[in-house]
Amino acid sequence: MTPKRAPSPIAAKIRSASRACAYIREVAESKALNDLHVPYIVLSASGMCEAGRILHHLKNGIGDPRNTILITGYQAENTLGRKLVERWPEVPIFGEMMTRRADVQKINELSGHADQAELLAWIKPLAGTLRKVFLVHGEPMQQKALAAAIQERYGVGVIAPALGETHELAK
Repeated sequence: MTPKRAPSPIAAKIRSASRACAYIREVAESKALNDLHVPYIVLSASGMCEAGRILHHLKNGIGDPRNTILITGYQAENTLGRKLVERWPEVPIFGEMMTRRADVQKINELSGHADQAELLAWIKPLAGTLRKVFLVHGEPMQQKALAAAIQERYGVGVIAPALGETHELAK
């Protein structure tokens, strides 16, 4: 027999909130959010805030000090996302400088990017078969540190090619 539990006030609030949520699939539905004049939350897989519908939502809400922009992942240098994390007072959106009055907060724990220790652990079972490692993602300082760690730990040559640089791979 399953024991009966008293209803949880928190569970009731979660159920209530989930009924109030809507998954927006269509562009027209997304654009319609800009006409709302009530508090709402936009959850977006926005990458670096460089493209897609998130730009429209940012443009619409960035000037309102009642709003919070919550960044939950890594933001690369020179991206709109990084400028927001650095709390620039003005940021370019669609080529227009927008004054940021919205608060910006960041949660680092939700980034999908591996750190150096995780990358080194991932390489470990492959290290004996590798002739070269090409680092094609990441910021230059972090690439340099990772390259040094790979070379030191596994004795594998590492190249961080520049944009447009080519390398011939042996067969």
